[in-house]
Amino acid sequence: MTRPNDLEPGDDEARALTRRRFLQGAGEVAAGGVLAGGLVGRSTAHAAGAAAGFEDVETLSGEVDIELMVNGAKQKVHVEPRTTLLNALRNHCSPTLTGTKLVCDRGNCGACTVLVDGSQRYACLQLAVDLRGKEIRTVEGLATGEELSPLQDEFCKHDALMCGFCTPGFLMSITAALEKNPSADLAEIKSACAGNVCRCGTYPHIFEAALAAGLRTKGR
Repeated sequence: MTRPNDLEPGDDEARALTRRRFLQGAGEVAAGGVLAGGLVGRSTAHAAGAAAGFEDVETLSGEVDIELMVNGAKQKVHVEPRTTLLNALRNHCSPTLTGTKLVCDRGNCGACTVLVDGSQRYACLQLAVDLRGKEIRTVEGLATGEELSPLQDEFCKHDALMCGFCTPGFLMSITAALEKNPSADLAEIKSACAGNVCRCGTYPHIFEAALAAGLRTKGR
């Protein structure tokens, strides 16, 4: 067996060449991974573009014009495909709809809850481009002109808000529950609000307002 000290002079060069070949091979593998990643990324982007209804995937790298139906009115907005519904409502609609609150921006607090086709959604977790053709309702769409909805009115009567940041989200979650079942009991109301957080701890007043609004809604 040849020991390190027994190597011939030419062996150092051969060893260096072997090391060089190894590094070259590793570089080729890394480059191949990058190229493969790029191809996968483009494939994913193409699929996303097709799902969003855009024929030209290149449009996904800039801004696009989309139309949203918000509170019964068409809103034409110019946004990047990555723009969330929350961002679109607060910054791109005309007039801007700032009733939907930006608080945690990660789907933890429920302050940005809106209704999409009657169901609760966190606006911060929805892409605006995915909601074309959907019926979107925000807190601005609950009142009829100057007349508050029964739930909004009961929130005022029962002092069901303090700082107010969570209020729009609670209103939307409870509205969805009462529209499905005006006779919703306390357990159903609590379940509907499970994704909404009130840092001020106004829960008892919120639940009282919700039950009172349910009674009014049943009486209509």
